Amino acid sequence: MGKITTKELAALTEADHNRVIREEGGLIGKVRSGMRGITVLFRYEYWLEGSKRDQRLGSWPKKSLADLRAERDKLRVIVSDGIDPNAARKAARIEKQQAVQATIAAAEVKRKAALTVKDLYDDWIKNGVARKDDNAELIRLFNKDVLPIIGRKELRLLTDAHIRDMLRKQRKRGVIRQTIITFSDLRQMLAWGEKRQPWRGLLIDGNPADLVDIEKLIPDDYVEERDRVLPPDEIRELSNIFIRTTKEYEAAPAGKKYDYERPLKRETQIALWLCLGTLCRIGELLMAKPEHVDLDKGTWFIPRSNVKGRRQQKQEHTVFLSPFTKRLFQELKDLAGDNEWLFPARNKADQESHICLKSVSRQVGDRQTRFKNRSKPLSHRQHNDSLVLSDGANGEWTPHDLRRTGATVIPPFLAIARSKNATRPW
Repeated sequence: MGKITTKELAALTEADHNRVIREEGGLIGKVRSGMRGITVLFRYEYWLEGSKRDQRLGSWPKKSLADLRAERDKLRVIVSDGIDPNAARKAARIEKQQAVQATIAAAEVKRKAALTVKDLYDDWIKNGVARKDDNAELIRLFNKDVLPIIGRKELRLLTDAHIRDMLRKQRKRGVIRQTIITFSDLRQMLAWGEKRQPWRGLLIDGNPADLVDIEKLIPDDYVEERDRVLPPDEIRELSNIFIRTTKEYEAAPAGKKYDYERPLKRETQIALWLCLGTLCRIGELLMAKPEHVDLDKGTWFIPRSNVKGRRQQKQEHTVFLSPFTKRLFQELKDLAGDNEWLFPARNKADQESHICLKSVSRQVGDRQTRFKNRSKPLSHRQHNDSLVLSDGANGEWTPHDLRRTGATVIPPFLAIARSKNATRPW
């Protein structure tokens, strides 16, 4: 059995199709004649564990004889150790696959380790929290005061010190209540992540917000619970402000109205009196629809979806209206016309909706700027003290304070009616 030569292979013709050529050492070739011309398919033939086996080596002329013999010699070494080359190849393939999987797993571990506070926030907003306003206020708060400061911080590296620094920056602007809300929402987000993967693995040392004492970050004189109640004199004063500013503005000559104080919109005035007269929350009122108010029966129905509170505990309400509040609701219906809402959002031409639930509170707050810590007027907002009562002696008042005032023993709006010289606000 002689040694196969390149010259011998080059001399093969179509007549040699299926011819088998051999060389010592188990090198076997089979001649094939086809579209690509003459090729020789080589294999390594060997004995292992009493049986004859073979292993493909490749084809000539794609591989040279030298390369084919070198491949055969590698397999001979494997066989001499009692190992089946097929099994060895399969094992090598498995090892390579395991190496790839290990690389992918390592990359995934690295990716998870690099997840940020912003990544947790995105997951939480989508899957972990569902507030009545579709999380609009929560998104606004985080985009303004949280994510710009700690959003890019890797979650596993987030500490209580980072949270304190963030809250101090917010507190420095004077928005104490907002600082407390931010802390509460951030702690809620981290607590949600602490119970779920992959966030749980990144918060292995616990919720860093639990190490923050919010009491040490707010001024000593800050009072969380408001107890402001408007006395009868302030109710009368507020009524007279509405009447005076409305009359003066309406009587102003054309082209000169900018020289006069612009009064609160009539709808806003009505909303404030209804807070006082029905003891409702301002948000519940601003989501009211004409169909909810039955003036014949003298009732206002507040659906469960509009009531503040936890979903499982919320209940629908029926408010019985006084003659005072019935007249106000009738005026609201006249102003709303055919709109779906009693307080329609006039600036949303492409969709019908109620006005923003914070709009009345903002209008009232913008007209008591002496109590605000603002470096400059807000864009497209009022900036004056036209609704400051008692010259500020009793502090700022809010729409919710009117609700609290209405809950006192004597209906405060009667103070207006009992005043000899007061003009009624309705």
